[in-house]
Amino acid sequence: MAPRWGVTLVRHRDTPLDGTAPALLYGYGAYEAVDEPEWDPALPSLLDRGVVFAHTHIRGGGEDGRRWWLDGRLEHKQHTFDDHIAVAEELTGLVDGSRLATRGLSAGGLLQGAVFSQRPDRWRAVVAEVPFVDVVTTLFDADIPLTVNEWDEWGDPRKPEELAWLLAYSPYDNLPPAGSRPDLLVTGALHDPRVMVFEPAKWVAALRESDPVWSSRCLFRAETGAGAHVGPSGRFARLAYEAEVYAWLLDRLNATDARVSNHYGG
Repeated sequence: MAPRWGVTLVRHRDTPLDGTAPALLYGYGAYEAVDEPEWDPALPSLLDRGVVFAHTHIRGGGEDGRRWWLDGRLEHKQHTFDDHIAVAEELTGLVDGSRLATRGLSAGGLLQGAVFSQRPDRWRAVVAEVPFVDVVTTLFDADIPLTVNEWDEWGDPRKPEELAWLLAYSPYDNLPPAGSRPDLLVTGALHDPRVMVFEPAKWVAALRESDPVWSSRCLFRAETGAGAHVGPSGRFARLAYEAEVYAWLLDRLNATDARVSNHYGG
């Protein structure tokens, strides 16, 4: 039977896989995208502090060929979310299941919105970057530059059957129950032409209104300067942005003390 998902794990050589280390999952799962291995200069900041990094390879992407994409788009989009959650479940025992965070950008931000709503109990923290979360409203608006092309990936809400697919998982239309939510960091960019900044802002407003007690644990970072879909522009601005996100994550994962002194001989 063909695999439904895969995962790439990265850890410091001194970090055990015995169920004691926190972990960060990163996922995308759309457009038949294939995530090739590449060096991330910010990643050692997590690894040196004992965090296991898990890159999920899930349906909607293309790592296992076109069949993976076809089985994770349109009416099958729920498979993407199921696969990401399945990786988290499978890793429990290798990592600390009570200290799991998850992160993704754009379509990966939609993934984060969906797993935040569908399994809020699974995560200590969620980072949804420029997330495509008001799915139905956006896909109804043919004046947004990318909308018409996007119908082939997600569905056309003008058609009742396809509208039902979208409403079933749209994070804005499926808020998780109050009182059960993990910490949430959401980003948006004023000059983003792909995911308009009002989309994550609208989602954050709805989440805060629907759970006032939790609302202070929901942060919204809006990029108003130079930069757009993938964050601030410029090499150093990008690293500063990653430092902000990692500092927030490390605090939530209680992973600020781990191996950094030993690794550098301190």
